Formats: sequence, C-alpha cells, structure tokens
Amino acid sequence: MTALADATVEQVNALGAVTEMLVEVERTISSMQAVRDGFLAVGSRLAVDVAGQAGSREEADLVLRSVAAEFAAALRVSDRTVQRRMTDASFLVERFPSVWRALGSGRISAGHARVICDAGEHLDDPADREAYSAEMIGFAETESANRVARWARRVAERYQARPVSDRHKDARKKRGVWVKDLADGMAELGMCGPAALVHGAFERITAMGKTVQEQTVPEQTVPEQTVPEQTVQEQTVQEQTVQEQTGPTRADAGTHATASAPAGESPETAFGPAADATRTAGRPTGDTVAKDPRTLGQIRADIALDLLLTGAPAGHDTPGGLLGAITASVSVTVPVTTLMGHGTTPAELNGCTPIDPDTARHLAGAASGWDRILTDPITGALLTVDRYRPSAELRRHLRARDQRCRFPTCGYAATHSDIDHHHDAAHGGATTVENLGHLCRRHHVLKHHSPWHVEPLGDGTYAWTSPTGRTYIDKPPPPHTITFTEDDTPPPF
Repeated sequence: MTALADATVEQVNALGAVTEMLVEVERTISSMQAVRDGFLAVGSRLAVDVAGQAGSREEADLVLRSVAAEFAAALRVSDRTVQRRMTDASFLVERFPSVWRALGSGRISAGHARVICDAGEHLDDPADREAYSAEMIGFAETESANRVARWARRVAERYQARPVSDRHKDARKKRGVWVKDLADGMAELGMCGPAALVHGAFERITAMGKTVQEQTVPEQTVPEQTVPEQTVQEQTVQEQTVQEQTGPTRADAGTHATASAPAGESPETAFGPAADATRTAGRPTGDTVAKDPRTLGQIRADIALDLLLTGAPAGHDTPGGLLGAITASVSVTVPVTTLMGHGTTPAELNGCTPIDPDTARHLAGAASGWDRILTDPITGALLTVDRYRPSAELRRHLRARDQRCRFPTCGYAATHSDIDHHHDAAHGGATTVENLGHLCRRHHVLKHHSPWHVEPLGDGTYAWTSPTGRTYIDKPPPPHTITFTEDDTPPPF
C-alpha cells in the first residue's frame, strides 16, 4: 500500500494549496504573538515603574499582581498565567529584541523564539546575546524548534563566560525526584540528575524493554497489573529495614520514600512484567504463546518501577560507581583537546546535551559500550570513531554524522532510529555512506509507503520532495566550530 497513490491531480493540487495557506496562517499567528508579547512587555514595564515607587518589596509585588489581575480579568485568563506571560514577554523583548522582531515578521515561530531564549538565558553580555541571536535566527528559518533547541545549546556554549565544569557543579545541586499525581489512579515520577546518568538509565531500560518485546511468552504470564499492591506493602517494610541499617539514600530529594529490596536479594523474588519474562525464559511454554502486548513505552515504565522497587542501591557511594554501571550504547562527542585534558570545550551526549569534560573523559576512558567520537576542536571535523569493543564501522560513522532522524523537522535520536538505504538495496542501491541515513520508524515507513521521495545530494545532505512537489533540504547537524578574528595587538613575546 502506498499513501496518496489513488489521489487525483485535483486532490494533490488542493493539498498543495492548503499547505500554502497553512504557511501563511502560521506567519500571521507568529506576528500576532509578537504583538501580544510587545503589549505584555509594556504592561510589565509599567508595573515595574510603579513598583519602583513602592515603599517595600511586598508592596512592589502587589503592584505586579494587580496589573496581572487587570489583564487576566479582561482576557478571561488566570492571573498567574498572565503574570508568567508578562515575565516571558519582557525577557524576550528586552534581552532578545532581534528574536522578537523575527517573530513579528513571521520568520520564526513562538516555539523557535522560546527555545532560543531558553538556551541563551545565561548570556549576560548584550553583544554576545545579539551575536548568538543572529546566528540562531538564520538557523531557525529552515529548521524545526526541536532541532533549533539542540543547536542553540551548542552555540550558547561558545558565549558562556563560565566553563561548563563550574556550571555543572552548581547545576548538580538542583538534582532531585518528585511525584505528580494524575487522574484515574496514575502518577508521574520525575527526576533531575546529571545528563550522562539519566540518558544512560533511559538507554538501559530501553534495551531491557526491547529484549522483553522480542521474547515469546505464554499468554497467561503476561500480567495485567505491573506491581501487586500487597507486594508494594511488603517492599515498604523491607525498605524500612534497609534504611535502619544504611540510612536514607535521598534525604534531600524532598519526595515520598521509595521502596527498595535488601541487598543480596535473589532475582527470583523480583516481580512485575520484566521479572515474569525472566522467570519464564528457557522454560517450556506449551502450545499457546503470544508476544507481549505492551508498547515499548509501557514496558519501559514497568521495568523502571520494577528496578526501583526491587533493587538495592549499589553504586552511588563511589565516584565512578554509577558511570561504570552504564552498559547501554550512547554516543559522546569529545573534542580531542578536552579528552587529553588540555581544553574545557564541553562534550556532547547523543549530539544534543552538553556534559562536563570530567564526565566525558571518564566515559571515553572506560568506553565499554560507549562510542568515542573524536572531533577537531577548530574545524569540528570527525577525526575518528573508536570503540573498546568494535561494532560495524559504517554504523558508527553514520551515527556520528546523522545524530538524529534525517527527515526534515524530526529530532529523534539516531541511536533509536533505523539505517535506511535511500536507493533500495533490492534495486541496486549500494551500502555506502552516501546511500545510507538514519530514519526513525515513523519516517522510515512514510518514505517507503507514501509519495515522499528523498535524493542524496552529497556530503550527507538530502533533498526531500513532498507529495505536492515542495522540496525540503536536510543537512547533517552542524559540527563544532570555532572562529578566529584578526587582532593587531602584538604578541607579548
């Protein structure tokens, strides 16, 4: 089946016309959002001016609340929402005026403006902010907001006055865990921690989830409920015993206690879907078998809860304990000078998240299951892709080049995407760097079962043609670059 294969010429033309109208509507919406932000910023400035005449901080705060309430009543919106919008609008208009003007002209969307401002939030020098904004606006005009967010973090890093190592030490103090109750007996468990550890944990439960998905288990062993209530109560009692012996492990997290099993507990006492799959592996399953009906996301959640509720902490007491426990494959891009200890340029996790040099050097040194992608700090060119346990060289090169799905606007990580032959191998397409690229499963299916067409242009650049004939150019993520300016000052030697 090929999507839109039966569409008439008139229907395709109508689709093209609707696409053009949507583009114009989005430009108009962006312009009007900029107008709204301008008025909100004016209101905020008026409130600040009046508040400056107040006799105390409490009176000044009441002025801001009063102005927000005035707007909120007229707009039929919560005054808290309005006050937050006023703060955001002032930040955009006053600190990133060129971004605000680009929004007003419809060149970028509100989503683009938000991620640009978020990434450049800590840039204090006006000249640095302006240079950063100019570079990001040009990039945002041809890319989606999620791609802009990744590149914005890289560009903003070049203008940071403090090295990433110092900022990472401060940021680590904000780590924590929290719970948000949802409807229908559900809840969210959130966590903030070092990027390398969080991504490593996610990769590990993803690998476990895929293993569970690939297993064939008896239908009757696929559970309807992840954790029996009675078992949770039993585990809570066990946790109290552990805490009496070792003390709480997250005293500063500010959340409810999390149950954990005693150290040395046998895997046979584990529970939940992952444990069920483990216990049934290798055993006779009978005639009635079925694939696990859960989605990968559901299995991830079940395994994460299983590990948290049945596993004892065994790594956070040693400096390298947690990093050494990461066995999933995660790409870390490290400038050579940083790796050798002669530079402070931050490394990148999966091509999008800056991490401090110390963590990068630790991971590169261990390199068990981690790709080491070494780049030239001047040109950003890929020098080598090395690994302690080698895998297919071509796959490593493609992951280093693409970093994400190569469909326009998509930011899905290459580590979770398929490697696709642009020209089908069954029809003579070569298995080469020029003919291969990463596509997430959604866009992989779209390429093969719809009129979308992709053509390699060389240097990792691809031209995508839509069913209505519109062409979109997708380039590999920009490399690390450092520019030099001529200085007439004589050297001090």
